[in-house]
Amino acid sequence: MSTRKAIFVTGGASGIGRAIALYFAGRGWFVGIGDIDEAGMRETLSLMGEGNGFQYKFDVREREEWDEALAAFAEASDGRIDVLANNAGIPLGGALEENSVAEIERCLDINLKGVLFGAQAAYPWLKQSAPGSCLLNTASAAGIYGTPGASVYSATKFGVRGITESLDGEWWDDGIKVRSLCPSFIDTPLLDHNTNARSNEGIRQRVKDAGLEITPVLEVAQAAWDAVHGDKLHTTVGKTAKSLAFGARWLPGKVRKQTRASARPLGK
Repeated sequence: MSTRKAIFVTGGASGIGRAIALYFAGRGWFVGIGDIDEAGMRETLSLMGEGNGFQYKFDVREREEWDEALAAFAEASDGRIDVLANNAGIPLGGALEENSVAEIERCLDINLKGVLFGAQAAYPWLKQSAPGSCLLNTASAAGIYGTPGASVYSATKFGVRGITESLDGEWWDDGIKVRSLCPSFIDTPLLDHNTNARSNEGIRQRVKDAGLEITPVLEVAQAAWDAVHGDKLHTTVGKTAKSLAFGARWLPGKVRKQTRASARPLGK
């Protein structure tokens, strides 16, 4: 087995996934990226530099494709997978009654089932490279306290936090770390999407109108590095996430009132 550490990042064609991939590649790691966007993955690889990366097109919703993707990456990395960054995810906003069945199922499948399938598929590889290997799940500030106008998305990110806590206990004896990132609004292409199919309002504009900050994506990559190498179970990223985590723990009544006051759903 190679002595060079290896990380596989889903959603690596852009945004947070790309930033994590570049950050780890810049520190000597061999990096694999998985996504459905082949052109985006090629761009990420070109930014890494020759010999630093590997790409594999697959759908995180398909359990069998997870096995194929990780096996292919392990072959490229000389049999080593130290970290799986379970990062692939999609936004969904708007009032619940506006969300279609197809939108709800797609968000649940990618953001929640995809994380579970990734953890399940990665387990034998992470156990082989333990101690010190890590499952790193991308959750969200929306998984700290439910966000009005994003009930489905919030549900998935609460689920990711729960998966992280469960597997932190389940895999402890195997020497595998399990961690989550809880970012607030991060400056990635996802902010330029509409909140849902019935809305013409972009997420970025909605965030600006609400007076919330947009955090540089590099801060998430740095937090990912620290999470993999540290002992903190959940890592908040960005002012909004940090304030929400503090308030939810120590001032829950205040957070509840603020949430109700800001309850104009995304997309209305």
